[in-house]
Amino acid sequence: MDRLESMAVFIRVADLGSFAAAAGDLDMSPQMVAKHVMSLEARLGVRLLNRTTRRQSLTEVGNTYLQRCRVVLAEDAAADAVAQELAAEPRGRLRISAPSTFGAQRLAPFIARFLRQFPKLEIDLVLSDGFVDLVEDGFEVAFRTGMLTDSRLMARALSPFLLVACASPAYLGERGAPIEPADLKRHECVGFAHWPPKMVDEWRFVREDTVYEVSIRSRLRVNNARALLAAAREGFGIVLIAQDLVRDELASGQLVRVMPDFEVPSRDLHMLYLADRQQTPKLRAFIDNAIHEFKL
Repeated sequence: MDRLESMAVFIRVADLGSFAAAAGDLDMSPQMVAKHVMSLEARLGVRLLNRTTRRQSLTEVGNTYLQRCRVVLAEDAAADAVAQELAAEPRGRLRISAPSTFGAQRLAPFIARFLRQFPKLEIDLVLSDGFVDLVEDGFEVAFRTGMLTDSRLMARALSPFLLVACASPAYLGERGAPIEPADLKRHECVGFAHWPPKMVDEWRFVREDTVYEVSIRSRLRVNNARALLAAAREGFGIVLIAQDLVRDELASGQLVRVMPDFEVPSRDLHMLYLADRQQTPKLRAFIDNAIHEFKL
């Protein structure tokens, strides 16, 4: 059996959790799906999946092999695109990673417009506030906030990620509004767990070129920006949150900006892609359009 096709089938089984679901998605019989997986297992001499009557789950070896399969198929697709090459109309599938808030509020609307411009393109947009590895996780583009550490990647600086400190009118009516950063020590502050540890526990503000740092108290920490928003709406405390996510709430008065005389330092935003990978027409089109959309 064709090994690349078998890898693609194996990936769908792993993603969907069963031979039957993969068969429906791939328009082939469950028996043929099973043959593809067994062909890989026979060639490798290991079991990739644990079978039950209702669901298949990855073995430890299967999980590692899955990540490599994603990379192999991504490279195969890139090779095909390069062979068809340069003047070709952008086509095929792009796998893109982005932080949850930026992805939902700003990137998804841009992608919808981008796909209308290029009807032969498809995009898998995966939103996560956790770290992703472009090579290991099979992404062609990733957006990241904060500091960069991976020298294998090309990084394009984009318009920074703006933050704002705010709370509900109910909370401020009960506890009073902080006037300056030091007042936050007496308030409930909701922490965002995906920030670096120092940023979770110490918030920074700027006024007239002076930086103010304050250690905040977080009885509640969350790892999702929408959960942060929900806690603020519920009146639990003060949050430091993406301005894009609370724009409507601030306009309607559901949330109120606190300490408006103090600015919150923005977070750097970069678009990343592999430095040593040939840019296919689809990747080049996305990079060029994203830079124009989110330029500094």
